[in-house]
Amino acid sequence: QVQLVESGGALVQAGDSLRLSCAASERTFSRYAAGWFRQAPGKERVFISSISPSGGATYYADSVKGRFIVSRDNAENTVSLQMNNLQFEDTAIYYCAAAATIYTGYERNKGAYWGQGTQVTVAS
Repeated sequence: QVQLVESGGALVQAGDSLRLSCAASERTFSRYAAGWFRQAPGKERVFISSISPSGGATYYADSVKGRFIVSRDNAENTVSLQMNNLQFEDTAIYYCAAAATIYTGYERNKGAYWGQGTQVTVAS
């Protein structure tokens, strides 16, 4: 059982940067792919980014490509999401997930380990 705890959410201005972190409770975390999803008010949870177990492969949704960077530190059991040039539409609760495979469709990740989320609010 892997427990995930996100941190780093905040209220920021449009154009600002923010770094989210996700800490895992188990060293087995290094065996899992990790991903970030977000859920805006009244909307479904959607894929943002994922990273392979080694960190050698990364994937991004078109909406954040070129602005967000995902990374991981397996020695520290953490995965991070650097978010640059934040916009109002980035406002959401951001969730970290870990699984053997992270799919871009949220429904296919129901069996993954999930954190409780961290709120990111971007003031326009």
